[in-house]
Amino acid sequence: MALTKVLITVKTYPTLSAKYDELVCTAGFKEDGTWIRLYPVPFRKKSYNEQYKKYDWIEVDLVKNTSDFRPDSFRPKSIDSEIKVVGHIDTANNWEERKKICLGKIYYNLTELIAEAKNKEICTSLAVFKPTEILDFTAELVDREWDKDKLAKLNQLNLFETTNEGKFEVVQKLPYKFKFHFKDNQGTESRMMIEDWETGQLYWNCLARHEGDEQKAIADVRKKYFDDFAKTKDLHFFLGTTQAHHHVSLNPFIIIGTFQPQIEIQGKLF
Repeated sequence: MALTKVLITVKTYPTLSAKYDELVCTAGFKEDGTWIRLYPVPFRKKSYNEQYKKYDWIEVDLVKNTSDFRPDSFRPKSIDSEIKVVGHIDTANNWEERKKICLGKIYYNLTELIAEAKNKEICTSLAVFKPTEILDFTAELVDREWDKDKLAKLNQLNLFETTNEGKFEVVQKLPYKFKFHFKDNQGTESRMMIEDWETGQLYWNCLARHEGDEQKAIADVRKKYFDDFAKTKDLHFFLGTTQAHHHVSLNPFIIIGTFQPQIEIQGKLF
């Protein structure tokens, strides 16, 4: 595939990897509006100039990720491949330019989307989905720390090497799973986890502002995603499957990002 230009729309919260220590799943759109997944990317170990933001255009030398059966999964040619930021799309005119790239194909029926994912000839694993109704946004308590055995193994492999800024430390694990409860256009209800990096970072920022009060932090995150995004914005989900659950889960998708321009009033003549 060689040098490829990608509009970054998704960065998931970092996870631990037995091979690369800490990894971020990145996804976005090529210039023709088709999806592409970039994995693995050791994002926080990249230089400042390579630490792309959402809606940055990047250029990177890519090859097919042969360890991943999903057709839109690629990886940098090497773990040290340079990632060059070459542009950015802002929110001008109610996300007009972003819409042109991101909203080429929108799903409204979750059952149809899951069927496409299960169809091995199509194997859809990334999609834009428009929920018909958002019912709730919740937080579920999970383990507060990364698996100690996995951390110990990574330390033994010296993957947390010392850098110019000091010893690399993995990102703090989120103690909650945040989930949307919604309906599709057939009235089917679903609860789906969101793993957007921005969701996790919002929680940590709110926790600091509330001096460690987790319930107040959760309330602030809910206010952003439910009271603001779900009730006042034209909310779409960026959905992605996980490789391990793509063929075995009833619903293999999770929410890996949101797209939330202002609601436009249709039918205005002037």
